[in-house]
Amino acid sequence: MANPVVHWEIGGRDIAKLEGFYAKLFGWNINTENPEYGMVDPGGDGAVGGGIMKMPEGIPPYVTIYVHVDDLEASLAKAGELGGVMIKPPAPIPGVGSFALFQDPEGNVIGLLSD
Repeated sequence: MANPVVHWEIGGRDIAKLEGFYAKLFGWNINTENPEYGMVDPGGDGAVGGGIMKMPEGIPPYVTIYVHVDDLEASLAKAGELGGVMIKPPAPIPGVGSFALFQDPEGNVIGLLSD
């Protein structure tokens, strides 16, 4: 697959409650060392890991996926041409790469990741 889903995120206000909920519901192993972002290892071959994020005040809870792309700017431009709207320009993630966010024509938030 040219642009696979490589990460997902669940955001909410009470991160400890969300981490406990998903750990018990699905048996996920969640690294809770960071009080703002718990990395999730769902286990299993081919399973895509993700994160549970504490949302800043004023941003509603959400669920989104992240798709790997080679060029964030080009992908955001193409999304715009197709009716999407950029909501977060490219930004670095130390030790990982860079990310950006856009809304599709129906308002769904989709993340992009690059190396």
